[in-house]
Amino acid sequence: MADNQTTTKDAGSPAPVGPALEAEPRNDNVAKDDASDRAPSVVSSSTSLSSSILQHRLENGRTYHIYKDGKYLFPNDERENERLDLQHNLYLLTLDYKLGLTPPNEKDSGVKRALDIGTGTGLWAIEFADEHPEAEVLGVDLTPVQNRLYFLTLIPIEFIWSHVISVPPNVKFEVDDIEQSWAYGEPFDYVHIRGMTSSISDWPAFLEKVYNGIAPGGYMELFEGHARTQSDDGSLTPEHAMWQWADKLDECCKILGRPFVHVPSLVPMLKEAGFVDVKIVPFKWPVGPWAKDPHYKELGEWAFANALEGLEAWTIAAFTRALKWSYAEVQTLLSEVRKDMNDRSIHHYTPMWVIYAQKPAEKVAGSS
Repeated sequence: MADNQTTTKDAGSPAPVGPALEAEPRNDNVAKDDASDRAPSVVSSSTSLSSSILQHRLENGRTYHIYKDGKYLFPNDERENERLDLQHNLYLLTLDYKLGLTPPNEKDSGVKRALDIGTGTGLWAIEFADEHPEAEVLGVDLTPVQNRLYFLTLIPIEFIWSHVISVPPNVKFEVDDIEQSWAYGEPFDYVHIRGMTSSISDWPAFLEKVYNGIAPGGYMELFEGHARTQSDDGSLTPEHAMWQWADKLDECCKILGRPFVHVPSLVPMLKEAGFVDVKIVPFKWPVGPWAKDPHYKELGEWAFANALEGLEAWTIAAFTRALKWSYAEVQTLLSEVRKDMNDRSIHHYTPMWVIYAQKPAEKVAGSS
């Protein structure tokens, strides 16, 4: 599924990620859904718990975390939780329903301690704990894991959402700022990081903390992508609202001190931190089911739903805080971006990468 083919970059355009995707022939008789501003309901809905449990503040109709206010730009409300659950399935589909590419993800790997950074709704941590009952799994985030999971034992049964997720006894969640000093006790055999590209202010310093928090011989794994979509056939251009939106979002994140990182640049940073056997694997998330290949068509359906639902979440706080745009101005731009997203003649995709590496094992005393 992944292809490590080396590609060259044309001046003024993003470098292609792996082989070019072939678009399926268009059927212009298919009804368009340009008016849609919400993604289809791909994941099952749930009953929200009492709002008094969550610590948050309301801004432009969305809720945001209070702990370390402003360090994470995206909402923490139930609408966003459902999108994160959807996105989790997109990650899994990309990796053929594996939780990761590193040896700790293999059955009977013997992993003892695993850390999930930016755990979100906690699904990755829960599924990893299920697959590895021998492991102690910790998920950390700036906002509490959605209360339907985190406070399951603290609330009346009538508040529990309609389909109960069983939380394994070997997983726990903590609210923490991973850019501060780590105090997790014993080191981890495996650190998993996903979707943190615009949430870290100093990547070299952060990766040094990750390195120091891993036991000798342990692994780290990142799954990150770019905000700017790109096309292999030139169908996405700087004149499109989608391109201009990405420019503005990048500007916002720089102003707010958490710029998007060029994901391949993390490879030399990991080596500088001390990691060895650093590997990078490229992937593509087509925006919409335009690809001819059945696998990429399915990925495109999920990625389209994720992007359509996530668009406002990724935009509203960044633009109103950094650029001082009004809510109405943001919605006007997003309306134009949605038109581009629904335009099947634009064959664009989100470039994604998995990067994984190992901390060197300690040398046995007396060995050369």
